[in-house]
Amino acid sequence: MENIAAISTSELQVFNEKDVGKVIDVRPIAAYNGWRLQDENRGGHIPKAKSIPLEWTRYMDWVEVLEEKNIRKTEPVVVYGYNAGTSQKMAEKLLDLDYQNVSVYNDFVEEWLADTNLPLDRLQRYHQLVHPEWVKQLVDGEKPQEYDSEDYVICHSHYGYIEDYEKGHIPGAIALNTNWLESTETWNRRSPEELRNRLESLGIRHDTTVVVYGRFSAPVYDEERFPGKSAGHLGAMRSAAILLYAGVEDVRILNGGITSWELAGYELSTEEVTPNPVDDFGTEIPGRPELMIDTPQAKEYLSANDAELVSVRSWQEFIGERSGYHYIEKKGRIPGAVFGNCGSDAYHMENYRNFDHTMREYQEVAEKWIEEGLTPDKKLAFYCGTGWRGSEAFWNAWLMGWPKVSVYDGGWYEWSSDPSNPIERGEPLLK
Repeated sequence: MENIAAISTSELQVFNEKDVGKVIDVRPIAAYNGWRLQDENRGGHIPKAKSIPLEWTRYMDWVEVLEEKNIRKTEPVVVYGYNAGTSQKMAEKLLDLDYQNVSVYNDFVEEWLADTNLPLDRLQRYHQLVHPEWVKQLVDGEKPQEYDSEDYVICHSHYGYIEDYEKGHIPGAIALNTNWLESTETWNRRSPEELRNRLESLGIRHDTTVVVYGRFSAPVYDEERFPGKSAGHLGAMRSAAILLYAGVEDVRILNGGITSWELAGYELSTEEVTPNPVDDFGTEIPGRPELMIDTPQAKEYLSANDAELVSVRSWQEFIGERSGYHYIEKKGRIPGAVFGNCGSDAYHMENYRNFDHTMREYQEVAEKWIEEGLTPDKKLAFYCGTGWRGSEAFWNAWLMGWPKVSVYDGGWYEWSSDPSNPIERGEPLLK
């Protein structure tokens, strides 16, 4: 074991204030976001710290994360975690990669968390982005943190592909077909009455805690007729957004989907779970109409100074090289839309996710948006082709507590279907 220098709380404060290097938090992402995984007195992370969980170092891809987070070998790096052992392990791995100036901070729990005068950052709505252990406690009949309800439903989201559920799901989870919540003709959200009937049949009231997740099975656009069947966790984001719009007050997403459940070592079930229907959803639908906008409002956003329409599509889609979908013919973009860059294609969200499919460090997402002029004070409507990717971007903003965010439900499919709507192609001119 190498002798790595340890710094004090006061030294770390000076380090952070002078911004002379990077601080790395090696705890699980859930702890970084705000969950108290070891019963600490408060949750969150040291301001400016970057999230690189020690568990990631089991995978070759983790080295690329260092570059993505701009952690350079020539700058000072301070590592901290729940205990000295995990900090030491990460520091040694960095030294093995030729990082030149690495130290550890071992007093995070005993001093930083214990002193309420020392600042912490956290994801504002972290409790809506749950981790596998939280769900396991729920399934086992325990009372996890940040949960006061007596009524919950866990939904395994899939796109018309019940086999995805049948081959393995979280014990107690019911199957949720995305087609039940969005029209198979327009791909927009279904009518309030349709949503009411469906949610009641699934045992979901407005005050039911609903946990949604899916499976990511590496969809390949050029090899599959329906790639969405392999993008179940992306479909879960869409389902969650519609549930929130409908008026379900407590919608939770399992961070990383079924992948995170399996990586935690928990078993899957192949036993079909039958929903327990309820008589009444309990409130009007939609309960949050402001979370979805349609084409007339989208056009208003395009001409407003305090609003932006955000295209959460790939660059090839944005400049009109491809439509992105087998069933959409027209190519191009909505004039005036801001590029929100999902990733490589209509079924991937690499720029919003880590390599294990958990949501990317939220400050990194916000930083990219702000560079494009997308700020929390504006009204922002996220869209893609039919709503899945737009919903995932929306969830990122909503979890951050950005107050005026929504999904433009019609997206490129509805916009391009109307010949009177203008379309742009090619690279946009710089503002």
